[in-house]
Amino acid sequence: MSNPVPTPVPRSTAPQGTVTQASHKQPQNGRIGLNATTTANRGEAVLEAGQTIIEGGAVVAVDDSGTEFADGHVVVEGDRIVAVGPGAAPAPEGPVRRIDASGCLVTPGLINTHHHLYQWATRGYAADAGLFGWLTELYPVWARIDAEITHAAASAGLARMALSGCTTAADHHYVFPRNGGDVFGAVVAAAERIGIRLHAVRGSMDRGRAHGGLPPDSVVEDLDAALAGTQDAIDRFHDPRPGAQVRVAVGPCSPFSVSTDLMRQAAELARRNGVRLHTHLAETVDEEQQCLAEFGRTPVEYADELGWLGPDVWLAHAIHLPDKAIARLGETGTGAAHCPSSNGRLGAGVAPVRQLVDAGAPVGLGVDGVASNEAGGLGEELRQALLTARARYGPQAMSVRDALWLATRGGARCLGRDDELGSLEPGKLADVAVWQLHGLDHAGIADPVAALVLGQLPKLERLLRGGSVVVERGRLVSAPEAHLTRELHRASARIRTPEAS
Repeated sequence: MSNPVPTPVPRSTAPQGTVTQASHKQPQNGRIGLNATTTANRGEAVLEAGQTIIEGGAVVAVDDSGTEFADGHVVVEGDRIVAVGPGAAPAPEGPVRRIDASGCLVTPGLINTHHHLYQWATRGYAADAGLFGWLTELYPVWARIDAEITHAAASAGLARMALSGCTTAADHHYVFPRNGGDVFGAVVAAAERIGIRLHAVRGSMDRGRAHGGLPPDSVVEDLDAALAGTQDAIDRFHDPRPGAQVRVAVGPCSPFSVSTDLMRQAAELARRNGVRLHTHLAETVDEEQQCLAEFGRTPVEYADELGWLGPDVWLAHAIHLPDKAIARLGETGTGAAHCPSSNGRLGAGVAPVRQLVDAGAPVGLGVDGVASNEAGGLGEELRQALLTARARYGPQAMSVRDALWLATRGGARCLGRDDELGSLEPGKLADVAVWQLHGLDHAGIADPVAALVLGQLPKLERLLRGGSVVVERGRLVSAPEAHLTRELHRASARIRTPEAS
């Protein structure tokens, strides 16, 4: 029997609650203060009345001042952080829930800037192929996805990311089989089920094999259908309000699967609606050669000509970039999602992360689809990013704190949410990871950030999204892992053998 896919909840049409703006004090004696508490109806569930106090562990805020406490506290009220400081928290006046962070590291929740969640049903294919060969083998398989398969895959993927410290994920969904049902809605429903924030990128392709593209014609749309589907996704799910659980971005897949008209008109549609833009770019040498042959321009020059550079754009991969392109991304504020494990799996190369950051471009970390990164966790990408950067560019290319910054502040900048995500500061959303460092895996490592980035990925003592518990003592709160595993087994069998039931 098939499992019904929950209907995703459309964005709220209720008026925004009144927000009391927080006024920040300058740090005094190392403590960050706040004059007023920020709580309001922001279209998402918030913790019951009272405060949550996390204390007793190391706190790394990842703020502009580099605030760190060897023994500190974070205080949460509703869905927002209201205090961060050294030692124990001041005694609260009302009810309180305490989280003992002894032997733990407290950081912002991690932010995944690029994923393809439906690919959780197709791990292990084309294990030794490069990008184009891998796509050629997998596109016919992906043509068999439907809403049920997508929901099971997305639920498993989001659960795995949550267990690796991720509180916000960007998912780029661009495969829409003609009889697949509401696959985009299935991803949104999975995020609601697991409980982490979703930036749902409504992808599209209009260049199938009949028009010189790689994907089968059965999974591409024509120009009008792609634009209409994108507008529909924005209308149904995008929530522009502060604290949003779901936002929608516009994401034609790539220059070799999308027409020039769709690239240009999709950018115009995104800006009319005030949403962000995302696509794959400069992932392989083959892509650059194709762009030069077909358009007479490098990928970045082509994107620039079509309106695809700017502070509202972030690009997946951005590996093969000449100095001129790096400078152009920096001067336009165009972001890049760095996917080190996937890039290594496909032999695509190593992105020039240090150079991009130094040029002023926002750079975050991405898991990418797990058909090219079967591990599927975001926490592991901190170590992978550091190791690949140092292997390619030398030991000074990335520090352990640089890696944590990419996974938090850098990701928030890419998604346009640096004002409310990516650091532990009063007034920001209470997306918080509490990592266990007291066991054998990390014993004797004095620097907790080095332990997180260089050691075995720690288990989570807690993971909070907007003050609500998503992971508790290493276990997902919202759905039994055994149930998610059974669903994923079934989905993987169905897509591999369509007759399976």
